[in-house]
Amino acid sequence: MPDFVDEVVLHVKAGAGGHGCTSIHREKYRPLGGPDGGDGGRGGSVILEVSAGAATLLEYHKRPHRKAASGRPGQGSNRTGASGADLVLFVPDGTVVKAADGEILADLVGVGARYVVARGGRGGLGNAALASPRRKAPGFALKGEPGEERDVGLELKTVADVGLVGFPNAGKSSLIAAMSAARPRIADYPFTTLVPNLGVAEAGGTEFVIADVPGLIPGASSGKGLGLQFLRHIERCSALVHVLDCATEEPGRDPVSDADALEAELAAYARATGTSFGNRARIAVLNKIDVPAARELADLVRPMLEERGMPVFAISAATHEGLRDLAFAIARMVDEARASAPPPRPARQVIRPVPLGEPGFEVVRTGENSFFVRGEKPRRWVQQTDFGNDEAVRYLADRLARLGVEEALAQAGAQAGAEVLIGDEDDAVVFDWEPRAAAASGAAGGRRGTVPARRRSAEGGRGSAGGGRGSAEPGASARSEPGASARSEPGASARSEPGASARSEPGASARSELGAPSPSQPGAGGSDHRLRS
Repeated sequence: MPDFVDEVVLHVKAGAGGHGCTSIHREKYRPLGGPDGGDGGRGGSVILEVSAGAATLLEYHKRPHRKAASGRPGQGSNRTGASGADLVLFVPDGTVVKAADGEILADLVGVGARYVVARGGRGGLGNAALASPRRKAPGFALKGEPGEERDVGLELKTVADVGLVGFPNAGKSSLIAAMSAARPRIADYPFTTLVPNLGVAEAGGTEFVIADVPGLIPGASSGKGLGLQFLRHIERCSALVHVLDCATEEPGRDPVSDADALEAELAAYARATGTSFGNRARIAVLNKIDVPAARELADLVRPMLEERGMPVFAISAATHEGLRDLAFAIARMVDEARASAPPPRPARQVIRPVPLGEPGFEVVRTGENSFFVRGEKPRRWVQQTDFGNDEAVRYLADRLARLGVEEALAQAGAQAGAEVLIGDEDDAVVFDWEPRAAAASGAAGGRRGTVPARRRSAEGGRGSAGGGRGSAEPGASARSEPGASARSEPGASARSEPGASARSEPGASARSELGAPSPSQPGAGGSDHRLRS
């Protein structure tokens, strides 16, 4: 098992919202208590947060699947379900969040920076919240929305001021150990450093962070050695230090050719990733001058490197010779880079409201007589609907009709019996579209998908005649004779005796004579949407 991981794929799933509750208040001496079902709780979100205590992504390499808690369902007596707890995942400073297609979603820099990678689902409404003057006691509630589920890539780009680059065994790890309290692995064989190391140094009152990355060799851009995979850790560095080995005995190598090879590999990495190192300050460090031959070589190549515009320092990481001057030079470069950097912009929350007048959905023809309704609202509404409850399905039809889906399907050329899909692309609900109610109500001048205004009392009430729950004397027929009164005694109030049937005059029956479906039939309040699969 590796002890350092800087790139992982994280599978996250937010918590689902709790279902709404269907409940009717029941209490002694309180008839008609009304609906009192509470709403479901919100599902927990998955949040990435930068923590000073996190140094690697190893934890998410071991456990890449993370899931937040779901919300609790609502209960009677208007009790709202408990919300699910958010799942906060701590990541190192400098973590880049990428989508599956490579798009950068967030660049988390600075302790406390946060990004909501998966939002929890909203809780469903209880029947108390769904009550209205026309729907006084809903017999259904909305289901909670599922939480977001996605795969994201986490890539760590170390936040450091100075980056050490050089060939294997050039003395980079010895240098960072001599200048800071870091204790990397040091040995006399190539590629001792397999993971980046960070160290904090101070000079002249300036504190800076040094990053030591594994060694580069010619051809690293094509995959030789450890490749270029660790160069991402010096992308944020404001200065680069080329550590050149003056005591190498490999044929064909010298400090000047090593510097040229390092610049070539940095250029190859910049072309591959779009990162530019051209504006970064550079320092050439001639290491291992405690060896007599290396000191002579350092004196020989110093003028050649200075001609390229790089400050040159001859040091010995083993004996600490020259480290003081090098530390002050690096501190000056860091101060200059910080002074010239633009001031940090405060984090802003970006709100993108939906433009006014936008329908919020679109109808796409997918076949000769099949259509797909794509949009956030229709998708959420379908997810919230309990298709085992006819009243809930009729409520969905009402919402879709008010949104304008009926008219949009008609304008798109949908015919009776058209196959209409609503929902996610891979998990859509299929409806058979029958625009009978829309045509009938439209002929009478009413709104599409609803019953004309003059029929609303019969459509939305519970069979009352004048607002009561009954009509005539016990046992009397609700169908009155032509011209007959309500069969009330002289002086009697408008409220009828209990026990009458709920059926009223033929012209005001529960089923409109215009042909609009009643609330007791599937499709009432809109077109006849029948769930097929």
